[in-house]
Amino acid sequence: MSIITQEPQVPEAAAATTPVLSLVVPMFNESANVDGLFARLAGVLADIGVTYEIVCVDDGSRDDTVARVVEHHRRDPRIRLVELSRNFGKELALTAGLQHASGRAVVMIDADLQHPPEAIAAMLEKWREGFEMVIAVRRDRENESALKRAGARAFYRLFEEVSDVRLPPGAGDFRLLDRKVVDVLNAMPEHTRFMKGLYAWVGFRQTTIPYDVAPRAGGVTKFNYFRLYRLAIDGITAFTDVPLKVWTFIGMLVAAFALLYGLLFIVKTLILGIDVPGYPSLIVATMFFAGVQLISLGVIGEYLGRVFSEVKRRPLYVVRGLYGLERGEKR
Repeated sequence: MSIITQEPQVPEAAAATTPVLSLVVPMFNESANVDGLFARLAGVLADIGVTYEIVCVDDGSRDDTVARVVEHHRRDPRIRLVELSRNFGKELALTAGLQHASGRAVVMIDADLQHPPEAIAAMLEKWREGFEMVIAVRRDRENESALKRAGARAFYRLFEEVSDVRLPPGAGDFRLLDRKVVDVLNAMPEHTRFMKGLYAWVGFRQTTIPYDVAPRAGGVTKFNYFRLYRLAIDGITAFTDVPLKVWTFIGMLVAAFALLYGLLFIVKTLILGIDVPGYPSLIVATMFFAGVQLISLGVIGEYLGRVFSEVKRRPLYVVRGLYGLERGEKR
């Protein structure tokens, strides 16, 4: 669901048939990569030899990304653009791209060329064999910092333990989806969209291919540690209620400990008499239990916040402009 506030008047030669392949490219301040991306994609797609469209989604860029993409669109109408009104985040930018892609197969690829376009041919081969989702899995994470690698391992291990959904380690958004998979994803109205979890949740016949992550072609990464932390929290809370159950268990343990301590204190008083209570132990106990309560309230708040977002029923994103896409298409 989206709101369209404006549709720029851009000449377009509409495709006569539905393309075989749609590429969805989320963009946020990717001006330095636009020219190189389209040049490389043009060579790869010419070798593949299928009808295609490239659906770019500008996620509120503050540089001239939109102007550069529009210029390429004027030269090649197969390059299309969904311009969002502000930065909604990569998960919703991918959602917008999927909702505007019309191909029988849809490949999501980053604009910074860390996802090699040459892998698209291998994805299409697997798709023709009958697989409905082809996941590109990175061979290693050696180009990342030790902290980031450790965080990724911890997240995948924790997610596997607390959720029924299985995420292939090393898998990201770089993958091919069959049209039937895309239709199912587009039918999901939830606002907290952890896309990697949604890909795994829908099922279908899946396979993987390996790829090597290339250095970023230009610009800087948009994912700092805080954003990665928020993405991990969104993923866990969107696919399991185990954290809520854990705090129920912790509450029972704390109550049992308090009961045992009270019994011990009563027995000690009957045997040894009344003892002067220690101020430090009282302060430590008070701070400990206050901390437990605040953490449990924080976990409840994470889930309550997601309920709050869902019940407002706001659109997932707002479209500022469409270039090369018909207003009457399904949103």
